[in-house]
Amino acid sequence: MTAIINASTSAGITQTGDNSGVLAIQSAGTTVATFNSSGVNAGIQVVSNAAPAFSAYQSSSQSISSGTWTKVTCQTKEFDTNTNYDNTTNYRFTPTVAGYYQCSFGADLKGTTSNRLIGVFYKNGSWFKSGSGAFNGAASTEFESTGSALIYCNGSTDYVELYANSSSGTGTVYASTGYITYINGVMVRGA
Repeated sequence: MTAIINASTSAGITQTGDNSGVLAIQSAGTTVATFNSSGVNAGIQVVSNAAPAFSAYQSSSQSISSGTWTKVTCQTKEFDTNTNYDNTTNYRFTPTVAGYYQCSFGADLKGTTSNRLIGVFYKNGSWFKSGSGAFNGAASTEFESTGSALIYCNGSTDYVELYANSSSGTGTVYASTGYITYINGVMVRGA
């Protein structure tokens, strides 16, 4: 058992302990920080309700041109716990807490002469991590690219965006339902 200090608004401070070398700080029974002072892995892990998390999806179709890297405009937020995703102007995630973020995306395309779609994460305006590539030779076919990456953000200037590229004809569009074209992210560890 881990040693626990539990600070609750209704019960004051409760302390329990053992000899494990790990101390957990709790608020109303929820662990908000863990301290490990033993061995090579000594350090502090903070788990907080203030850790940024967001999910947004594309709610209206978007045209792209063949062979052009285009920012995907996910306009509708499902949630944004720290108001770090811009869904009206830049369509980017700029977390204000430094740390490591697990980000995911899905991008759906229906093309006129579709044969390829690839989605990628851009970090600070440059290609950073690639998603899957979807290939199909049939016209008017819908297909999807997905991806996931662990991305470090410095908490001030770093930002993450979703871009996509198609080798199909001009005028292809992304499908506009919440489960098809989306981007999301959550802080998994502080800096």
